[in-house]
Amino acid sequence: MKDLYNPCFLCPRNCGVDRLAGQAGYCGETASLRIAVAVIHRGEEPPLIGTGGSGTIFISGCNLGCVFCQNYQVSQGIKGSPGLGKAVSADDFANICIALRDNGAENINIVTGSHAVAGIIEGLLAARKAGVELPVLWNSSGYDSQEALELLREHVDIFLPDLKTLDSRVSAKFFNAPDYPDAAKAAILKMIDIANGKSCENAREKVIIRHLILPGYLESTRAVLRWFAENIKDRALLSLMTQYTPIPDSSGKLKEKTAPKRYVKKEDYEIVMKWLEEFEIEDGFCQELITGSEWLPDFRRLNPFPSRLSVPVWSGV
Repeated sequence: MKDLYNPCFLCPRNCGVDRLAGQAGYCGETASLRIAVAVIHRGEEPPLIGTGGSGTIFISGCNLGCVFCQNYQVSQGIKGSPGLGKAVSADDFANICIALRDNGAENINIVTGSHAVAGIIEGLLAARKAGVELPVLWNSSGYDSQEALELLREHVDIFLPDLKTLDSRVSAKFFNAPDYPDAAKAAILKMIDIANGKSCENAREKVIIRHLILPGYLESTRAVLRWFAENIKDRALLSLMTQYTPIPDSSGKLKEKTAPKRYVKKEDYEIVMKWLEEFEIEDGFCQELITGSEWLPDFRRLNPFPSRLSVPVWSGV
């Protein structure tokens, strides 16, 4: 499986580097699977946390590199250093999954793993062999390749992708990926196909599309809502997020500080709520308007999140 890293074409970046030889891709990672933390997370959508919480594993590195990433300490690093985390073997990964299960997790929630599919699959196989039968949740930016998703077909049960924007100018400006709109739409349609192929009665609930409202870019949100309504409203759920928070200390891939500097305003929120009515999007999840940064994660702590949101289980920091 690791030979997929030489040359590496696992994600739409198509770096083609030899990660097996220690070269780092755009994601900042070599062939080693690195994990920052694993927690019982209670801040995800209600069906994903149930009564026990979501067993969330934060993978180090990222193939996108958003300038406003709230997890930048893990995904991009701090002041030129790689993202926080520790290299783990397949057996280590399995043991982390066991610990999450034994602490009551409802699922195994893999965050930003698009660049590490090969190592993650090896870890999931080891976890299954060790008796972990929890459903697996793929929590990604939506910048996934068709080939990588096909590899995940037999290993992932629930998909939680972002659909950040359908405006290539926005994606070029904020995460240096003008091809993001086309790649994300194709990835989401593939995820829906995989979910439907598992012959489950509630396939629609197995794909939840997250969209974060960007202050000053409401027309980008409108385009996402329109596409969702016209193409997948009956096959997936929408999760609309208002938690955009300026990140002054981010050391992202794009060094210029181009990200919006304010929170989502009440007026923005009210406009988007009217669009939900206009496009007749009724099912899904919508965050209440959130401002302030006290809830932002700090992955240098044993528990990166406020205690009401998570319980630490494993740390590679």
